[in-house]
Amino acid sequence: MKIKWTRGNNSLKSIGSTVSTLLWFLFLAVAATAQGQFTYTTNTDNTLTITGYTGSGGAVTIPTNINGLTVRSIGYYAFSETAVTSVTIPGSLSIEDYAFDDSEFLTNATIQYGVAGISDFAFAGCSNLSSVAIPRSVNSVGYGAFVFCESLVNVTLPGSVTNVGDYAFFGCSSLTNVTIAKGVSSIAYAMFDYCGNLTGVFFQGNAPTVTGNSGDGPVFYGNNNVTVYYLPGTTGWSNIFQGVPAVLWNAQIQYGTASYGLRYNQFGFNIIGTAGIPIVVEACTNLASPIWTPRLNLTLITGSFYFSEPQGTNYSIRYYRISFP
Repeated sequence: MKIKWTRGNNSLKSIGSTVSTLLWFLFLAVAATAQGQFTYTTNTDNTLTITGYTGSGGAVTIPTNINGLTVRSIGYYAFSETAVTSVTIPGSLSIEDYAFDDSEFLTNATIQYGVAGISDFAFAGCSNLSSVAIPRSVNSVGYGAFVFCESLVNVTLPGSVTNVGDYAFFGCSSLTNVTIAKGVSSIAYAMFDYCGNLTGVFFQGNAPTVTGNSGDGPVFYGNNNVTVYYLPGTTGWSNIFQGVPAVLWNAQIQYGTASYGLRYNQFGFNIIGTAGIPIVVEACTNLASPIWTPRLNLTLITGSFYFSEPQGTNYSIRYYRISFP
């Protein structure tokens, strides 16, 4: 059995022991069958669990069936320490503990809608994983699920998530912004510990409760520059949340003023809100199938900013929105 995460932090030395030794040895006792790039075992219901990958790496899409049998799950350590650079996981599969543990070449993971959970340590130690989209079907993110994903920059937790494990994003040292959707009512202790570049956590709903083992430490331990932002009309907030500043994020476009509209052959408008909040201005040309393009990232230093875009006059229709980065 692999016991991992001893990277100079005593509190993590026993994290790998969360997987039952008994289960692990039962797993090893099942003979694996090879088919193409994958090894797998046949379950009692005649479905398959992928147990390994033998291909050359690169971009991989997990199959939904092999030899006419349905693939049910990605098993323990199935893609551990492989040369896979990107992976697409169909929505009909489940992701078991340690499935992509230490996949150091993995840069992108596409998890399709239908996947219900991301298990304990599923992507632990994927040091080059920079992009992962968590679909709205996911209801749980496991203990240490993305621990030491040191290249991960942005994360959005959808409102479907009802359970987050301790240490879920521990040591994600490149992580800068997190969005937690309305509907996420609880988060975990030590969830974002030692994410040294984390500056903004944007909550779209009410203040969450904190669950798990309080002995693991505060949610944002080891982060010196993080600020929590919350929306107007939400409840449970004060000016401090889990030991870090909490600020009302209330940016809005001012309509019907002299600054709104075409001026000097540029379309522009005033943005107002709480002084110091970060915002991004985005634009698109079609609301039916919108592709929002960032036009400007800024901090609303004085509580007001005039935005204008010369390119706006090049389009017959142009839509704008402001949001959290």
